[in-house]
Amino acid sequence: MLDNKGFDLWADGYDAAVGLSEEENSYPFAGYKEVLGGIFKEVMTKENAKVLDIGFGTGTLTTKLYENGCEVYGQDFSQRMIELAKEKMPDANLYQGDFSKGLVPELSNCKFDYIIGTYSLHHLTDEQKASFFTVLLSQLNEDGKLLIGDVAFKTRVELENCKSEAGDEWDEDEIYFVIDEIKKSFPQAQFEQKSYCSGIITIKNSEARQI
Repeated sequence: MLDNKGFDLWADGYDAAVGLSEEENSYPFAGYKEVLGGIFKEVMTKENAKVLDIGFGTGTLTTKLYENGCEVYGQDFSQRMIELAKEKMPDANLYQGDFSKGLVPELSNCKFDYIIGTYSLHHLTDEQKASFFTVLLSQLNEDGKLLIGDVAFKTRVELENCKSEAGDEWDEDEIYFVIDEIKKSFPQAQFEQKSYCSGIITIKNSEARQI
C-alpha cells in the first residue's frame, strides 16, 4: 500500500495512469468513467447537494460536482493531491488526513446529502470498512446516501477469477469489495455493476437504521 509520500509522488501522473487502464478496459480501472458518471448522475438529482468525498485524489469527480453547484468537502491524506484539487476547486473544503483513522475533526460534526468514495476505500480492511461505513452513515442527512465506486465483485468467486486473469498486475495490498460479504453487515446495500471488475455500491441512511 502506498503511504502519503507515495501518493504525493504518484499524484501528477495519476489521471494519466487511470486513463490508460480505462481505455484498455483492463483491471483495475475498467469501467472507471461509467462508475464516476453514475455517481455524478445520482448526486445531481439533488440541487446544491452537500457532498463529502473520501480520498478525492486529484478531484476528477469532485471538480464536476463543484462546477455544477455542489457544496464540496473532502479528505485525502496526500498534500500534493490536495494542492492539485485546490487548483480546480478553490472554494472547496478540503482537509488532509488518513481516513483509516477516521474523519478529521473539521468534518466529524458535519452532515451531508451524499458521502462518496471512488477507488479509495479499498485501502481499508473489511473490518475497518464496516466500522467506517457505520460512522459515515451516521453523518448523512435524512435519506442521504453513501456511494462507493470501486473495484468490486458480486461474489468471492468473481474476485478470484479476476485475480487469476490479472496475474502479476493484481494488487495484493488492496482489499476489494465483495457484495455478498458486504451485505452481511449492510443487508440493504445495492450494487450496480459497471464492468467485469467495478461498480457502484449504494447504502441509504434510512436503510442503515434498520441494520
